[in-house]
Amino acid sequence: MKEAVLEILRHHRGTFISGQELSERLGITRTAVWKHIKTLQQEGYRIEAQPRRGYCLQEVPDFLYPEELRAGLSTSCIGRNIVHYHEVGSTNTVAKQLAERGEREGTVVIAEKQTEGRGRLGRRWESPYGKGIWLSIILRPRVATDAAPSITLLAAVAVAKAIKNFCGLEALIKWPNDILVRGKKVCGILTEMKADMDVVEYVVVGIGLNANLEVQDFPEEIRDKATSLRILLNKKISRVNLVRKLFGEFESLYNLFREHGFSPIRSMWKEMNTTLGQQVQVNTLTSVYSGLAVDITEDGGLVVETKEGTKVFYGGEVSLRKHLN
Repeated sequence: MKEAVLEILRHHRGTFISGQELSERLGITRTAVWKHIKTLQQEGYRIEAQPRRGYCLQEVPDFLYPEELRAGLSTSCIGRNIVHYHEVGSTNTVAKQLAERGEREGTVVIAEKQTEGRGRLGRRWESPYGKGIWLSIILRPRVATDAAPSITLLAAVAVAKAIKNFCGLEALIKWPNDILVRGKKVCGILTEMKADMDVVEYVVVGIGLNANLEVQDFPEEIRDKATSLRILLNKKISRVNLVRKLFGEFESLYNLFREHGFSPIRSMWKEMNTTLGQQVQVNTLTSVYSGLAVDITEDGGLVVETKEGTKVFYGGEVSLRKHLN
């Protein structure tokens, strides 16, 4: 009901609507209306209240509240159920717990801050409060386990498309999970799954996107490698609108994947990548290989021509020997 109150206030934003009208339209008491208004004010919504005039929504907070994200959202699955935290250890950890309890596909866990944000290979991911987009999406794709790695590449294409369409920035993908703009990382993706025999039970796609971080928000040791959309554009962006765009791009690609497999996603990825045709070094934790990245397989593996012959990698740390500027 709080969301319904907010929706009416949003529709009449900048003008007053009486408590009596809200009460009649929603079928609740004026006391209940007042309680919902107080809750919204406590959440950061600036709502002016005047006797005999009612309530007027003046300003919405810069938080990724479910009510804000769902307003105008065009998806039917992704982001229709959102769990929001001001602070959490890791959105992936929470999403996996929810998935274990049977939470439905498309559910998103999103946080203003992560205290234990993780990148690939267990690395720490800096997730300062109110400046980035730190979220995890629960999927139940009903595919074989060997198809699951391609979902990471699907997510990368979705992020790159959202950045280009919303910000006008050309985003490139470094296999398997880094999104680069002007040669610096703006986003990382961490995909985790659980399988029953050879079939995927669920996949959790974690996305960490540096939206409004400033230079001082990054540790000094990565400032030459990482950036944010705010730094690139020299202005703050609307995180809410970008997340909505991301949900739309993700759902469109995910539906394509379920209907036609990875092949059409693979073609898009190849057009947006910054890995193929480059000399790369692949660290698999047990060995290090160098060679020319020539292709990706139909299930998302990286094909590299090495001195030892052609090898296909499904994991590991990839470094470009020649960076794009």
